Order: sequence, then C-alpha cells, then structure tokens
Amino acid sequence: MPLRATIVGVFAVLALAGCGGGESNSSSSSGDGDVCSQFQNPPAIRTTKAPWPAPENAMALTCKAGLVPEDAENLEYHVHAHLDVFVNGRPVIVPAGIGIDLDNPAVRADRNGSGLVIGAGLTQVCDQPCISPLHTHDLSGILHTETKTPSPNQLGQAFTEWAVRLTNDCVGGYCKPDIPIKIYVDGKVDTGDPTQIELSDKREIAIVIGTPPATIPNEFPQ
Repeated sequence: MPLRATIVGVFAVLALAGCGGGESNSSSSSGDGDVCSQFQNPPAIRTTKAPWPAPENAMALTCKAGLVPEDAENLEYHVHAHLDVFVNGRPVIVPAGIGIDLDNPAVRADRNGSGLVIGAGLTQVCDQPCISPLHTHDLSGILHTETKTPSPNQLGQAFTEWAVRLTNDCVGGYCKPDIPIKIYVDGKVDTGDPTQIELSDKREIAIVIGTPPATIPNEFPQ
C-alpha cells in the first residue's frame, strides 16, 4: 500500500536513531520486582473507539504487561513485527513512544506541528528505567522487541502497553457481533487468542475492524 510505504520510508531514519540508544550494563533479570515497584497506578485499559494516542505512565504499563523497564536498549535479541489496524477500511495510527517514558531527559521525542509525537528514542542511558523491551519508535507500526535474551513477546503485551483492550471479541470500543473483527497474520486469518500472537521477526499482523480495506497486508513492509 502506498500509504504504508510512505510512512515507513519517512520514519526509517527516526527508527534507526532510536535503536542506537546506549546499551546498559545492568541485567533486566535481576531485581525485577524492585524495578516495577517504582511504577504504580498504570492508566486504565481503554474500551473506547480509535484513535488511541500513546498513553501516560508508560513504565507502569510495561510492568502491567509482565515486562521489566530498562534504562537503555539491549540489542542482543532484536526483532521487528509490524502491526496494521483498520477501522472501516481506514488505517489507525499505531503511535510512536509506546513503551517509552517520553518525559525522561534522555529520551528524544520529535513532534509534528500538531504536537503529535512522530519519533521517540534514547539519546543516552537513562538515569532510571525509561524504556520497555517492547516499544515503538515512530508511526510506522513496527513493534520493536529488544532484550538481552531470546524472549519473544506477544501481541497482548503490546496492547497492554498501548492501554487498548484486546480480547477474542473486542478491540478497544469495537466488539463482536455488532462489529465484525478479523485478525490476519501474514495475510491469513487467525482465529486463536489474539493476545497470544507471537511478535516474531518480520511478522505482519493486521487487525481489521468493520469494513475491510481494499487490500489486506500480508508481509512485513519493505
């Protein structure tokens, strides 16, 4: 799709800049409970209709998703899945900065003229945990998993960090049977639990709500 190709091309540089943040020497596997004890009161999961901007208190949502916030990006295990969301044929923005503390001084958040964050990444190691192992850098829909150990994440964790409801019957404020919902993985309908879809490298996930678009994406954008 031309729109997808344009978005990916425009934000490729921002994504690369975000991936280049300093690496931490600390292990995310030690003191996990202590790390998450810093981050309380995550925002409620939204049951509203789109759009869904990046939520506040990203680190509390990271912990709610069962992940541990880190002070830098660890790239030993680095994979990219891609998420498209359509409502009645129109694309929904997957926001930049999911899983990133945009208020941390070590985080660079680029905004457009309307104040929308269009790119987010680390300029240096943060003074406290500021980034989830699962996050978005830009508006391309690419979901980055960056950890020290091979540990694939699931779509449900991304939606928890996004603070958007995802169940077998509902996405945000859209629910079956009133509104048809189909989820495609690499172009094929997936009828399992959507929260358990693995965010493996180069996987294309398309959530189609209501009237489908003319073309269902079936591969990771180039």
